[in-house]
Amino acid sequence: MEIGLYSFAENTPDLLNGGRLQTPAERLKDLLEEIELADQVGLDFYGLGEHHRPDFVASAPVTILAAAAARTKTIRLSTAVTVLSSDDPIRVWQQFATLDLLSGGRAEIMAGRGSFIESFPLFGYDLNDYDALFEEKLQELIEIRKGGKVNWPGSDHTKAIPGIEIYPKPIQEPLPLWVAVGGTPNSVARAAYFGLPLMIAIIGGRPQQFQPFVQLYRDTARKMGHDPGKLPVGISSHGFVADTSQDALDTAFPAHQLTMGRIGKERGWPPTTREQFEAGTTANGAYFVGSPQQVIDKILMQHEWFGHERFGLQLSVGTLPHDKVMKAIELIGTVIKPAVNKALSLKAA
Repeated sequence: MEIGLYSFAENTPDLLNGGRLQTPAERLKDLLEEIELADQVGLDFYGLGEHHRPDFVASAPVTILAAAAARTKTIRLSTAVTVLSSDDPIRVWQQFATLDLLSGGRAEIMAGRGSFIESFPLFGYDLNDYDALFEEKLQELIEIRKGGKVNWPGSDHTKAIPGIEIYPKPIQEPLPLWVAVGGTPNSVARAAYFGLPLMIAIIGGRPQQFQPFVQLYRDTARKMGHDPGKLPVGISSHGFVADTSQDALDTAFPAHQLTMGRIGKERGWPPTTREQFEAGTTANGAYFVGSPQQVIDKILMQHEWFGHERFGLQLSVGTLPHDKVMKAIELIGTVIKPAVNKALSLKAA
């Protein structure tokens, strides 16, 4: 199983350091160190989310990933996600093709509609076109990805490309393109229809309830003539790892409560309590917060449910002390990943 990390490059008060708020430059410096360590300890990928808010510093994720490419050797570099609905598929392609060249063939596009909507008014798009924008631009990106001269007829929200070749050319052919979803059936079926790998974000509730979505994906892919065995499924979740469960809980909760409380207030959700948070960290909950063994057990249990090929952990929800994040990355790479892959190898044998 591929195991990696993703981040929204949050920049919120660090409650464990007296509420200190980093400058954007300081946060990006720490972020690059975290990606570099993830590469050094053997993690498979790092995804960076696109946001256009004051509490995140990655409004241009590919620029940050290009800086990370110069400091890493093997880790795959992805977004989590590229908000394709409010972007230009041609520019998305050119940026990732360039990243692929800079990284020696380690770039990935992870496209999604996005869980935040700030990019729509920023770039002049109508939220009423939320789904149509993504559908049309995804199809255009797929045509560009095929290579050669691009003949795209245009659509309601895109302009025609009349047989023009797009440069530069990436190293990877084709450049990996994933679709990230929050678990709506239409989004899952769309990824299967186009024969694209699927990443499901499970950030609340009971993860086992997502089993039907994975089955829908594989059944739809089969009906469309795609081989489900060649279409990887990934699961991504919030979490944090420390030497002990208590340390992980005590470290992660304050920032989680602050961040989810702020976002929840915007969306009409009630504040998160410690009891709710800890319930989410139990075996059947959505959060991967605990000791290395607890996280290992949870990954393996979910693999029984989903049979997924990739797992991504968001470190962290809200700002945590940099040294604690670095320690968590070390544990994930040196303890969790080897143990998971050993267990899955023994099972396969």
